[in-house]
Amino acid sequence: MNRKILILIIALFPGCLFAQGFLEGGKVTGNFQLDAQYYNKDSLIGAPDVPEKMLLNGFANILYTQGNFSAGVRYESYQNPMLGFDKRYKGSGFAYRFASYTNDQFEITVGNFYEQFGSGLILRSYEERNLGLDNAFDGIRVRYNPFQGVTVKGLIGEQRYFWEKGPGIVRGADAEFQLNDLIGAMEDSKTRISLGASMVSKYQATEDIIFGYIDTVGYKYVLPENVAAFAGRIGLNRGNFGLNVEYAHKSKDPNADNSFVYRDGQALLLTATYSQKGLGIYLSAKRIDNMAFKSKRTEKGNMLNINYLPALTKQHTYSLAAIYPYATQPNGEMALQGEIVYTIPKGKLLGGKYGTEVKLNFSRANSIDKTNLNDTTGYESSFFKPGDELYFQDINVEIAKKFSKKLKATCTYINLIYNQSVIEGHPNEPDVKANIAIADVTWKFTDKKALRTEIQHLWTKEDDKNWVMGLLEYSIAPAWFFSVSDMYNYGNDVKDKQIHYMNIAAGYSRGTNRIQLSYGKQREGIICVGGVCRQVPASNGFSLSITSSF
Repeated sequence: MNRKILILIIALFPGCLFAQGFLEGGKVTGNFQLDAQYYNKDSLIGAPDVPEKMLLNGFANILYTQGNFSAGVRYESYQNPMLGFDKRYKGSGFAYRFASYTNDQFEITVGNFYEQFGSGLILRSYEERNLGLDNAFDGIRVRYNPFQGVTVKGLIGEQRYFWEKGPGIVRGADAEFQLNDLIGAMEDSKTRISLGASMVSKYQATEDIIFGYIDTVGYKYVLPENVAAFAGRIGLNRGNFGLNVEYAHKSKDPNADNSFVYRDGQALLLTATYSQKGLGIYLSAKRIDNMAFKSKRTEKGNMLNINYLPALTKQHTYSLAAIYPYATQPNGEMALQGEIVYTIPKGKLLGGKYGTEVKLNFSRANSIDKTNLNDTTGYESSFFKPGDELYFQDINVEIAKKFSKKLKATCTYINLIYNQSVIEGHPNEPDVKANIAIADVTWKFTDKKALRTEIQHLWTKEDDKNWVMGLLEYSIAPAWFFSVSDMYNYGNDVKDKQIHYMNIAAGYSRGTNRIQLSYGKQREGIICVGGVCRQVPASNGFSLSITSSF
């Protein structure tokens, strides 16, 4: 074992003293990632001049395990943060460190940790590097399994805020019960039932916030220092069917996201599934009202979120399909999503020799019903009544077909409506009504060599009008790939926007190591993961990505 790593772990946890023999008997694992980009100024696409010319994001995780004990650190470096990431990440240091001990009943963690209660409606801490999001807790977490079928969790801590910690203290507890394990008469039942309950509170000292002026004298908010949230959930599974329901309630929490209204928050999430050979059905619905929950009341954006509000939309990965992603609206939305996945059997007319997979997906998000009130509660709302404003709608169908051992293809059609005014915060912009068609075809020359091509087209009368995209990717498994692509914005009334966004890339993989180099232009826009989004500026230049694990 590398003694320098052991010294590093001990130095970061000076309160934990371990015998040399104990340390030498453990195991060290980890991973490393480096993303760097060299920038060229490009006034045509709006790419800014970067004084440093090259920006870099990098990190390394090191994990040590020995029996029931584990400890780890993560070193991060932003020299300086790449475009699109918050500049407050600038710098280097150990942003994450923890020690944990586990036995048959207890797991105790000190330091940094991530956690989720239920579906996350009142608590979820996680990391999403593509968004520059990390709301890890720094504190203590305990998990307790007193007997089979019962799990209890408790935590207290502060959240990461770039290189500092947010001003709020978060405390939470969660309990989950598997009734079939607890009740003897249900042990052999085909119906499986689970129950869960959560409580989370946030404490932040009162601060002076001036709201407005009466006769030139400013008046202040009376802000609650403690905000509590509660949630209950039930899960039912029988045979091919599954149903999960979770309801959450949050006490009055005036904050920057809700314009400091004194109103309770509510959230309801329902998910139902059915699956059998060749068929899968997924249905989900939710209602969210005033559920922004942060450990700093004046914070806006993605940092210091205590909870997570999922977007009930399909997460598209193709370039043109991802131009208009949906961002969850915490101040009020009603949404639903349904998907059917059906495999046409082999030998049928449309199934052919290998079968054909068809996916049909529908999602829609609306405002909630609101009646404005002239007081600090802001508005009143009927729980089951949707509002009149459409935020987002996506109807898409995907057909995947293998024609032979050498040829396979996936074709996709998407029809969507995208409310720019709400999702991007651009008032008075028209809704985008777009159609997108995609063909993804792969031809295998040999078992190791293949050529994949994408042809995509987006047409709309609003926003930037039409787009076309083409890609060719040649791979030599398991090591190499080479690709060239071009996105072109045509039909735009502004000729300066009729631009080719070309990109060439090459990558090499060996074992757990991977390196990729690319050069080209990136359009300005937003990217979303799970309904959480960030703005991506236009850029032009070389990009390098290196990943490794051990």
